[in-house]
Amino acid sequence: MPERNLDFDRIINRKNTNCLKYDFAEKRGMPADVLPLWVADMDFETSSYIEDALVERAKEGIFGYSEVKTPYFEAVHNWIRERHGWDTREEWLVKTPGVVFALAMAVKAYTEPGDSVLIQSPVYYPFSEVITDNNRKVVSNDLYLGEDNRYHMDFQDFEKKIADERIKLFFLCNPHNPVGRVWTKDELIRVGDLCVKYGVTVVSDEIHQDFVFKGKHQVFAGLKKEYEDITVTCTAPSKTFNLASMLISNIFIPNPDLRRRFRKQMDAAGMSQLGILGLVACETAYTKGSQWYEAMHAYVKENIEFTRKYVEEKLPGVKMTDHEGTYLVWLDFRKTGLSVEELEHRIIYKAGLWLDSGKIFGDLGRGFQRVNVACPRATLTEALERIRRAFID
Repeated sequence: MPERNLDFDRIINRKNTNCLKYDFAEKRGMPADVLPLWVADMDFETSSYIEDALVERAKEGIFGYSEVKTPYFEAVHNWIRERHGWDTREEWLVKTPGVVFALAMAVKAYTEPGDSVLIQSPVYYPFSEVITDNNRKVVSNDLYLGEDNRYHMDFQDFEKKIADERIKLFFLCNPHNPVGRVWTKDELIRVGDLCVKYGVTVVSDEIHQDFVFKGKHQVFAGLKKEYEDITVTCTAPSKTFNLASMLISNIFIPNPDLRRRFRKQMDAAGMSQLGILGLVACETAYTKGSQWYEAMHAYVKENIEFTRKYVEEKLPGVKMTDHEGTYLVWLDFRKTGLSVEELEHRIIYKAGLWLDSGKIFGDLGRGFQRVNVACPRATLTEALERIRRAFID
């Protein structure tokens, strides 16, 4: 049976489906009628092969404790090897209900209360939350926006922060959310060598690895054997196939000691088997979802280019950061002359949009907005038109 869900222009009414993106605006302090382009959740039906597999499994009518065997690992392994050139081993795999959960387990496993954990702001806000909520200290090696309209790492500051703050753990975001960078091999080697030098464990969040539009995704742990020994690599089908509610992530930890310590924290948290539907969805995605993925990827790439042209031609005072990876574009509103509060009020109440305010990603995000462009072109066009009318007309 051929893939059915390839019409990405089709607008699907997600209201009244207990959808976080559409049904909880008022509960989260927004007007009821805002158009949401905030959370990293695509407005596309996933692959029909995944739909069918879930329906067939549900028909069995028994939902007891479940696990998966080698074919599951092989599906994940083959996807990563064929698309990203990294060979994994089955014993490295630890399954978790999400990447953020894995970040929290890593904080507990590899640091003690009061220790410092390094991040690179502006960055995905749960990085900071799982650090501070576990009574650790956030230290940032701030990224900087260069003349080339791309963000860069400050390597001198990176080493200084590691040494001065006695860093034990570093959260790498690759590709980077929200600034859209796909880190190069050279950049990753520079930070990797420093982490090896100072004995820093790296958690590499690579959940957006399948959304690269410029350059090539480099699996951090695959660059050198020394990196493999110090790295926890976080992957998931949740972004690639829009399966966030399935609660399934695949975490690879080659070092036996790091893996043992990670599993100990999972045991302490009471986590054992995951839900069978998530396991079925993941295995099916990686074995049968390629056609859907390729078509979706091409559509999102066109949306990114559409957004870039629209911003350049119709939104004076607004700038889109050069985009390399993820389906989340980073818009710079600082030249509009508005304060952060004025900017957000205009976005929400005049444009009628629910975006992710840049300030939630750290102080360096103030004056920016993150926009999810993984939606039908008509939805994206409407959102951009609302911005134009709110700021220009």
